[in-house]
Amino acid sequence: MTLWGGRFSSKLDEKAWALNTSLPIDRRLAAQDVRGSIAWAGALRKAGVLSAEEHTAIVTGLNAIAAEFASGTFTFSASDEDIHTAVERRLGDLIGTAAGKLHTGRSRNDQVATDFRLWLLETLPQLDAALHGLQSTLVSLAEQSRNVLMPGYTHLQRAQPVTLAHWLLSFFWPLQRDRDRLADLRERTAILPLGCGALAGTAFDIDRQALAATLGFTEPAPNSLDAVSDRDFAAEFLFDAAMAGLHLSRLSEDMVLYTSAEFGFFELSDAFSTGSSLMPQKKNPDLFELARGKSGALIGLLAGFMATLKGLPSSYDKDLQEDKAPVFQAVDTLLAILPVLAATLATMTVRPQKMLAAIDPTLLATDLADYLVRKGMPFREAHAAVGKAVQLAARKGIPLKDLELEEWQSIAPFEADVYAVFDPMEAVKRRTAEGGTSPAAVEKQIQKAKSILNQTLIGEKS
Repeated sequence: MTLWGGRFSSKLDEKAWALNTSLPIDRRLAAQDVRGSIAWAGALRKAGVLSAEEHTAIVTGLNAIAAEFASGTFTFSASDEDIHTAVERRLGDLIGTAAGKLHTGRSRNDQVATDFRLWLLETLPQLDAALHGLQSTLVSLAEQSRNVLMPGYTHLQRAQPVTLAHWLLSFFWPLQRDRDRLADLRERTAILPLGCGALAGTAFDIDRQALAATLGFTEPAPNSLDAVSDRDFAAEFLFDAAMAGLHLSRLSEDMVLYTSAEFGFFELSDAFSTGSSLMPQKKNPDLFELARGKSGALIGLLAGFMATLKGLPSSYDKDLQEDKAPVFQAVDTLLAILPVLAATLATMTVRPQKMLAAIDPTLLATDLADYLVRKGMPFREAHAAVGKAVQLAARKGIPLKDLELEEWQSIAPFEADVYAVFDPMEAVKRRTAEGGTSPAAVEKQIQKAKSILNQTLIGEKS
């Protein structure tokens, strides 16, 4: 069965059929297709297109089909071109000729756009919950590490000491931006295409406002030409997914480095590590490497889909059949990565002494400059003076903190209390401004993060 063909005298070539069919991809829209069809049947009944008996038969049949999909007993036919064909064909099997009235005033163009939007609207809460789960793990770990010190890096060079909690929370906020973007996307996705027909709208008296409300959309699309071809929501989702992948990749890159023997800040649980088929000693952070690698694939999905959209003329074109595969793949990728990374972090072992040992005295150079500033010296002069001290220690081959007091005083007005500057915990405690790394500032950050985590998730009722 096909939903077209009356003007054709022969069947589609077998190879052409294989290229044309979308069922292997859009079968994931089965539940949404049935749901949209039930709503459309109700709109046709209101418009007087269906009798009460026909409407009842159609809805009863569609509910039976929904049950078959839910139980996994639905049987697809070799002639099913797409999920819409499969549902309508099965409806005909169940109720007979009345099934043929369901597609009145409707096109697969507005139907698939509606199905796809419904699917994404129902999927966004799952992604939000998965991001929330990783955030929760980060906050929990941060609460345990307010006073654990580690070196902070810029340019992958040791820079200044920070707390481990501060580093962990530096990944909480990008994930929150990802969640905010998904919440914003929901508004633009909840626009109803159904009732726009193939491109020009429907000739029947369909109440599209009521139809939108029935399906949980905010409002009907205002222009039928735009509605059937609009895939901005899909492209926007792929951008959001790529950004989330980018954030996960940066976290993963740090974890790959910090679990190496050269750093040794963390050790991963055996349950979330892999080994080598050749080297018995290896314990590899493959899960983080996979997350890092898959972020590149997410960027590729976005770039590929944008290229598909770029050259299309107005209204619907079959190129848009390529919209669902990248979105499905992006969703599957994120839902696979997020819980694994959360579990991997939750079960790792932290090595505080390794991190503390990596805090070289030169990481307190900025604090030395601040020391001079507090004595009245302009910062630029203080910066230059400390630079000379660093150069002197390097020339002598000794740690910065081991310079003699006379050597300090030959450079700038340092006093005996200069050596107190080299306490890394005190250096961290001085960063009390909002957003800083001091335990006090981090505690405020933790409380703010926990407040966000207690807020309503996407799709939940407040």
